[in-house]
Amino acid sequence: MTDNTTNRPAAGTTCVAALYHFATFTRYETFRAPLQAVCDENGIKGTLLIAREGINGTVAGTDEGIARLLAFLRAQPEFAKLEHKESRASKMPFLRMKVRLKKEIVTMGVEDIDPKKIVGTYVDPKDWNALISDPETIVIDTRNDYETAIGIFKGAVDPKTKTFREFPDWVKNHTGLHNKPKIAMYCTGGIRCEKATAFMKEQGFDEVYHLKGGILKYLEEVPAEESLWEGACFVFDERVSVEHGLKEGNHKLCHACRNPITAEEVNSPYYEEGVSCSHCYETRTEADRERYRQRQHQIALAKQRGQKHIGG
Repeated sequence: MTDNTTNRPAAGTTCVAALYHFATFTRYETFRAPLQAVCDENGIKGTLLIAREGINGTVAGTDEGIARLLAFLRAQPEFAKLEHKESRASKMPFLRMKVRLKKEIVTMGVEDIDPKKIVGTYVDPKDWNALISDPETIVIDTRNDYETAIGIFKGAVDPKTKTFREFPDWVKNHTGLHNKPKIAMYCTGGIRCEKATAFMKEQGFDEVYHLKGGILKYLEEVPAEESLWEGACFVFDERVSVEHGLKEGNHKLCHACRNPITAEEVNSPYYEEGVSCSHCYETRTEADRERYRQRQHQIALAKQRGQKHIGG
């Protein structure tokens, strides 16, 4: 990871920083206001979650603004070793800045899981292909179904979870995970695997590995011609997806169901911007769609005024 602007992987006017750090952070409640102030002062937007177990989030701003925020965070004793990943966006991918107090910085819903005490073995992106190509390895995607729908590592098991809370039960009910000695896990930026690998270790799995820096670091460092990644990586901002080199992908977001959609799905008769897509048309009523149309109309009016509608 680097702050060197000459080494950034993709062109764009806005710097996007994904970060997390597990720490014993008992003063998180009183830290919310000064953290919000630093972000506001530097024109930064996005979301940061803080909890007793640490910090997690993605933010965007100018290079200088992001650098100031990271310096502020690393000046805190709890976050002195905080790492982050940078990518670029062609425009600001967030509408506002939110600092939220949470019980967990990534919600698994299992008490006493502490990645500071027990965690899987980190695997650098350059070594990941060899591990997941090993016939003695089971590869598990710890993300949710709408994320895996647009991209996944070759040969990976997709739990098809709706939320990360479902992952522990999936593990307990998936007896086939014991058939091979090695478990390799991955997620977008690495944070989910901190808890997922800790959980797996507590469930008695010995050889548990996870991709250091997640998919984002892999796409940044591993050349496309050597890649075992198939598709695009879903990101939680207005870019929707990124591809190799962390360049912006071609997916859009259905603002009715929050699912990523492809260019082909945009041409579906079920697609109406802000109202419906092929993923949600059958599960929404016409009353729902009319409500979404009214919201989309307000978004269009705000755009004509040169404003951003928060619901957009």
